This record gives sequence, structure tokens and C-alpha cells, in this order.
Amino acid sequence: MSRIGKLPVPLPKGVEVKIVENQIIVKGPKGTLQQTIIPGIQVRVENEQVVISLQDPESNLGRFHGLYRSLINNMVIGTTKGFEEKLEMIGVGYRAAVQGDQLDLQIGRSHPTKRTIPQGLTVKVEKNTLIQITGFDKHLVGQFAADIRSMRPPENYSDQKGIRYSGERVRKKAGKAASAKK
Repeated sequence: MSRIGKLPVPLPKGVEVKIVENQIIVKGPKGTLQQTIIPGIQVRVENEQVVISLQDPESNLGRFHGLYRSLINNMVIGTTKGFEEKLEMIGVGYRAAVQGDQLDLQIGRSHPTKRTIPQGLTVKVEKNTLIQITGFDKHLVGQFAADIRSMRPPENYSDQKGIRYSGERVRKKAGKAASAKK
């Protein structure tokens, strides 16, 4: 049995959980999220807590026990507080701007690069180089931030320019050593 999976998920005030067949629906002040549950995992609400258990503890589904507990916990946190990712752009001429539902990035390419902001996310740009992504779906926030970072990841060898997570440390690698003449 999973040590994480055994822990109940506390429900704050204002959060409503419904279990319909193989779907769990979490509704809170920031929005509504739903997750499909595989057969063999039982989810029930008891005493303002969500309890996740296995129908057959001897089955091979134990590996999903902690996963579903974490997914449900993230749904509860997302619908009450929300999630946030911050990205920093480092480089000469690097800048970002939000234009409607598009994020326009100038990242050293010959053309401006635009990304459509997914439904349910809010993107703010501060000082033209700091991108703040907020939303109530942890997966969506993290995936959009990773997509933006992958467009120009930080370089390890030269001046370490690129897009990185706020607070991320990039190790600088030594360049290729010149060979000595014989």
C-alpha cells in the first residue's frame, strides 16, 4: 500500500466533490476540474475528506494509489488557490508581450514567435522579460511553461542566455579545450 495514497485529502470550505461512475469532479471558487478514475480504485468522501483506496489490495493497481491521491489533491488545491509558474528570459533583445490570446516572444529568431494561450490560463508579462503563468489546472500550467521554455532553453556553454524557470540554476560547462601543438 502506498504511504501517500493512504493519506486522506482534506476538503476546504467552498470545495464540492462529486463522484459519477468513473469520474471525479471537483468544483471550487476558481473553477471545475474532472479526472477519470481507472477501475479498481475507490474514491469516496467521508467527513470533509476524500479517501482513496484499492478494491483489491493484492492487485497490481497499487502503483496508481498514490498517483490518484496526488491528482485529487492537486485538483483541490487548484480550485481553491490555483497554481503559478514564472519564467525569466535572459538575452539581448529577448522580450515577450501578451496580445489578446497570443503570447508573442522575441527570442533571437528572424521572426516573432507566437503561442496561443490555452483556455483557463492567465499570462502576464512584467518588465518585458518575466512571464507569469497562472491557472487552476496544475498540468496545464506546467505544460504551457515547459512548452515556452523548450523554445529556447538556457545554454550551458556560453553566456547562458535563453528561457528558464524563475530560480533555476544552470550549470556552466567548460568549453572544448584547445589541443596543444606537438
